[in-house]
Amino acid sequence: MKKFEIPQHFRSSFTGKVKQIRRTIDPRKKDWSPTRIEADKFSFVFPRHMGFCYGVENAIEIAYKAIQENPGKRIFLLGEMIHNPAVNEDLLSMGVRFIMDTAGRRLLDWNELNGNDIVITPAFGTTLEIAAELEQLGVDVKKYNTTCPFVEKVWKRSHEIGEVGYTIVIHGKYKHEETRATFSHAQRNAKSIIVRDMKEAKWIADFVEGRMDEQQFRQLFEGKYSEDFDPNFDFQRIGVVNQTTMLATETEEIAAFLKQVVQSKYGAEAFADTRDTLCYATNENQMAVMELLQVPADFSIVIGGHKSSNTFQLATILNTKMRTYFIEDATAIEGNIIRHLDLKTMEIRTDAIDLKENQNSICLVSGASCPDTLVDEVVSKICEVSQVSYQPELWLEEWSKNLQQL
Repeated sequence: MKKFEIPQHFRSSFTGKVKQIRRTIDPRKKDWSPTRIEADKFSFVFPRHMGFCYGVENAIEIAYKAIQENPGKRIFLLGEMIHNPAVNEDLLSMGVRFIMDTAGRRLLDWNELNGNDIVITPAFGTTLEIAAELEQLGVDVKKYNTTCPFVEKVWKRSHEIGEVGYTIVIHGKYKHEETRATFSHAQRNAKSIIVRDMKEAKWIADFVEGRMDEQQFRQLFEGKYSEDFDPNFDFQRIGVVNQTTMLATETEEIAAFLKQVVQSKYGAEAFADTRDTLCYATNENQMAVMELLQVPADFSIVIGGHKSSNTFQLATILNTKMRTYFIEDATAIEGNIIRHLDLKTMEIRTDAIDLKENQNSICLVSGASCPDTLVDEVVSKICEVSQVSYQPELWLEEWSKNLQQL
């Protein structure tokens, strides 16, 4: 796999080393068991796969290259490049400005832009409409396009099945930047609709099978289907694609359910196979985290931006088995208090966390947009609070010895 040039301050001497050693001894990823590092009274348990994915490293390389190649020019990002505050704040500190927020609201008058400005497209991609507007202003939107290749793969497959008359069902969060972009690309030549979860997939089934009228259907999916969408005809042939950071198992469940519904009503040709659009990195992160559910642990800490969909999914998986704290970085831990995102209310809450008295086994997980250095800082903070020496080189040495003895 290609190696990317990313800033040194995002590279880790501990977590990154753990990942590197696992890749070296198991390059084909046949062993999905977690890594357990013994550190004094702590056992830190890491999943086999975590942290920056291919698409994120690609985006970071392109964005920082844009800065290096264009001294003195104004540089803009269409929105947050990825959903990680540390990375976005680093870009802001280098003079990059955001054009839009995560909801798509414009933060400046676009008439301020001109052909001399550098505009970076984020990893989520952008809509065809926004790209066209920028091109009309003379802005080059292709030179520094960091759209994830796996997002583009979803667009390509949507285009292929749309051309032969299939409606595109997009499993995603309607307001997420990636889903907005995928919806824009999909509806260019196909009828398209967005479903958030299995509950909404069942609404489609209710309409197709005659348990829901058109008025109720349009109320439930208002703003979530293409302009010329006609539910009376457009569910006769469908294919399901997804926002790449959703739970792969949920996408597969929705696809299997809708396949059964439309094939029962309209026949075998009513469903297009789109399983090859599932993002391998998202899937591997989720598979690796599921392996953590099999190991004894006191609790888990998931590190990543609170706006990050893929990180939220990892926290959700772990929360089914153990206490899970979803934090953005080490500053969330102060003494015996941890500030974390409540996965049900989506609000920040504080809880007491005992890191001083007990022998703790802690699962540590990071999302696909989280630098490994942030994980290192969380480990260091846990040691500081617990009055344990932070000795990653010693821990790695002991772990490596044990590996060699296996």
